[in-house]
Amino acid sequence: VYEILAGDQGDFIINDRTGLITIAPGVVLSVGRSYALTVKASDSAPPAQRRSSITTVYIEVLPPNNQSPPRFPQLMYSLEVSEAMRIGAVLLNLQAFDREGDPIRYLIQNGDPQQVFNLSQSSGLLALGKPLDRESTDRYILIVTASDGRPDGTSTATVNIVVTDVNDNGPIFDMFLPKNLSVQEEEANAFVGQVRATDPDAGVNGQVHYSLANFNNLFRITSNGSIYTAVKLNREVRDYYELIVEATDGAVDPRRSTLTLAIKVLDIDDNSPVFTNASYTVCVPENLPPGTVFLQIEAKDVDLGSNVTYRIRTQEALQYFALNKYTGELSLLKSLDYESFSDTEATFTFLVEAFDSKGTMPPGIATVTVRVKDMNDYSPVFSKKLYRGMVAPDAVKGTVITTVSAEDQDPPGTPASRVRYKVDVVQFPYSASIFDVEETSGRVVTRVNLNEEPSTVFKLVVIAYDDGDPVKSNTTTVEIAVLQPSVIPRFTQDEYRPPPVSESAPKGTVVAVVMAAALNQTIVYSIVSGNEEDVFAINNRTGVISVKKSLDYESVKSYELRVQADSLQVVRSNLRVPSKSNTAKVFIEVKDENDHAPVFTKKMYIGGVSEDAKMFSSVLKVKADDKDTGNYSAMQYRLIIPPIKDGKEGFVIEAYTGLIKTAMLFKNMRRSYFKFQVIATDNYGKGLSSKADVLVSVVNQLDMQVIVSNVPPTLVEQNKDQLIGILERYVQDQIPGATVVVESIGARRFGDGYSEEDYTKSDLMVYAIDPQTNRAIMRNELFKFLDGKLLDINKEFQPYLGQGGRILEIRTPDVVANVKKQAQAVGYTEGALLALAVIIILCCMPAILIVMVSYRQRQAECAKTARIQMALPAGKPASTAGYHFQQSMSKKLFFMKGCFSSCLGFSNIWKINRTLPPVSLSSSLLSTQHLSPAKHSKPPAKQPAVLPPAPVPEPPPRRELKGILKNIQNLAAIEKSVANMYSQIDKNHVLPKHISKLKPVATPELPTPEAVAEHNQQNGSLSCVVEELEKRFPSQSTAL
Repeated sequence: VYEILAGDQGDFIINDRTGLITIAPGVVLSVGRSYALTVKASDSAPPAQRRSSITTVYIEVLPPNNQSPPRFPQLMYSLEVSEAMRIGAVLLNLQAFDREGDPIRYLIQNGDPQQVFNLSQSSGLLALGKPLDRESTDRYILIVTASDGRPDGTSTATVNIVVTDVNDNGPIFDMFLPKNLSVQEEEANAFVGQVRATDPDAGVNGQVHYSLANFNNLFRITSNGSIYTAVKLNREVRDYYELIVEATDGAVDPRRSTLTLAIKVLDIDDNSPVFTNASYTVCVPENLPPGTVFLQIEAKDVDLGSNVTYRIRTQEALQYFALNKYTGELSLLKSLDYESFSDTEATFTFLVEAFDSKGTMPPGIATVTVRVKDMNDYSPVFSKKLYRGMVAPDAVKGTVITTVSAEDQDPPGTPASRVRYKVDVVQFPYSASIFDVEETSGRVVTRVNLNEEPSTVFKLVVIAYDDGDPVKSNTTTVEIAVLQPSVIPRFTQDEYRPPPVSESAPKGTVVAVVMAAALNQTIVYSIVSGNEEDVFAINNRTGVISVKKSLDYESVKSYELRVQADSLQVVRSNLRVPSKSNTAKVFIEVKDENDHAPVFTKKMYIGGVSEDAKMFSSVLKVKADDKDTGNYSAMQYRLIIPPIKDGKEGFVIEAYTGLIKTAMLFKNMRRSYFKFQVIATDNYGKGLSSKADVLVSVVNQLDMQVIVSNVPPTLVEQNKDQLIGILERYVQDQIPGATVVVESIGARRFGDGYSEEDYTKSDLMVYAIDPQTNRAIMRNELFKFLDGKLLDINKEFQPYLGQGGRILEIRTPDVVANVKKQAQAVGYTEGALLALAVIIILCCMPAILIVMVSYRQRQAECAKTARIQMALPAGKPASTAGYHFQQSMSKKLFFMKGCFSSCLGFSNIWKINRTLPPVSLSSSLLSTQHLSPAKHSKPPAKQPAVLPPAPVPEPPPRRELKGILKNIQNLAAIEKSVANMYSQIDKNHVLPKHISKLKPVATPELPTPEAVAEHNQQNGSLSCVVEELEKRFPSQSTAL
């Protein structure tokens, strides 16, 4: 439902259903008048739920005829359009309004001759009709009209369009500049050429920058396009470059253009000729005729237009060799003789040089070594023309019959002088089939096991030849006679196995006796093999084998000798005849003796034991080795330990394993150490001995570090020795000789209080012992030694921890970490106690000052009393002054004791009372004699006679004496203490010079009962004085 709420002034009505506003009947509107109607629209819901909305309608009364043209909102429009704007894009809405609401027609009247823009005639929308190009036209000024059709119903507006630039043009090189350039070699910063490029874009889009796309290390380009060499160019390495120059504009996404320049490097004479080989080696046979060319050398000069020539530089070579200066051919001037050279190798070394005949550079040099080849001038020559030998009819294969020898006169060490042997199989082929000659030694041996008739004689031709060029040889003949079996001795045994001989057997000890026999022959024995070190000797007539040199079981445990028996006739002819029967084997076993003492693996064993170690905990293991065998190498260990306490030894050792264990508890013994010795005795404690030192240091977890790794504890346990060896090496870099000890290996502990365990990782707890201090290295120092090298340690741990295994961290042990937390909590209580102690000390300071001031005042009073006493007539008592002084000093001393007792606690009163001087109240203190400032002197030699004791009158009823006065015999000691106190006063307060000092008096004897009674009558009973003091100071009476 619609209704007009206000503003109609009765001139308008509204249809409540359609909302049509019409002029009220009979109303005539005035031209130019305007209205603002408030219109309400409501729905048809019940009044309580009804909803509505209000709007304002503006009405203006116009004249009856069309008298106003269309109007543009602005007379001038300005906008910027990118030249990359797409065709058809709407640039501007030029819609005008007409008051009468007549239709409007829009046109571009001027400014667009190319019809780049399209203007909708009905809507006034200005759109882009053709592509823009800022480089050709960068601004448009359009005159736009809007007309309602009447002659005077047209209005105009101006549209100013600025075309903005986009980076749509790349740099363009100037193609008229030269592109083929050249530069001379060996010049740095040499100008090569210049390029130039332009970019028609505006602003940074048109700024050109140059760079090189290749050879940046050889050339450089400046901002103006000039190109220079960055280093010295070498034409011989490269004489031509294709340099790519790149030009880019300054846009964010720049455009690029490239230009390729051809640069030729110009040559200069900057290289010497270089030989193809730095050295030439040639082998020249001796005796070649002069003029023979044996080598051609060659050198090249990489410079252009070079002319290389050659010459021999070493003057001594000019008498043997000639060099063609153009071709480089080396030839002989005379024949060479190998034997004329004195050195082992016949060589001649000289220098040749090549130079550029047109250049200025130094010549190139090469070395030529000429080796003169020996041409085998001599043949081998045998020492005999005929060799003879004898052999048994049953000789086995390989039996040596005789030895041939030949020499060659060619230079030693040359192939031509090396002689070898072989059998001539052409002559005497049967002999060649059963006999042979060793190639290098010349020994004639049986090729097969013989079975020949006795008395047969064989001839064998042996050839000696060298390795020269050409090969030269010579021959000799060997006659071999087969002996009768009766003249060949036969051993009683093929093998002899005597009892073992002790390694400590002296020289001459008989080892074995061999025996052989032959018919009507004298037998000669010899050792033919197995005795290369000449350890044994054999009697050639008796066959007794004895020790010739000392035996050593640890070096050689057994010997196998081969002995031979020959007839004396054969021996005299120097033709021994080995056979099956005249040779035998002797097996000699060496018996071991205990001739080596044990040797410990270390001179000192260093270990540690924890404070909380239980009884018989393992500490370390010692080991000794013995070169002997059997029981002689079986060890028994024992310890030599100085007594520790209560007769305990502290450690024990397992006798046969060497494991040292604890034999006491080490509670609260950290930083202690024990040094003792371990003795190893072989033969289960019955043989030889040796000793080593053992150091055991007491530690706890304050000395340890935990090495956390990401591998299980079992893997760490398996490789414990290798890992500890690595750690020990890094610690020893800082402290030589230090030993790293494993305390425990377990699962990694973590969490609050380290209460949780992770068995996939491990904790290795270690500490280190310093052999200089015999104590554990401080935990913080051990951390520095290891943590600083953690990367290197991890590299060395890698082979033992496996792939990915490494140390995660090095931390303090669990107990130490927990103690630190508790210490932080306890720190507040310690602070409070410390503050309380400071307060107590501050409160006691005034009392101490009062005592000091009072003491000085009393010192002055004492001096004054002494002066008065000296002025009195002799014998006049001064008991009153003495009594007041005594009473005052007693009070001050009691007060001083009380103050110190308050400060230090009443538990220490007894100690303070003993340190303070005792105060005497004896009768002698009341005498004027003791107030003298003079020091006591020694008593005179003669003492006055003491009256015999007399009955002492009963004193008036008084309280019983207490403390030290109960026994009057102590009065002398008390009196002496007071005298010492007076002496101290005398030192501090010297009397004036005009007052004469009293003569020193002797310390009096103990008073007699009569003297005590008399003194009591004059000065009052001594018990009265004590009673008075007890009333004033009841708490100190006992101490007094």
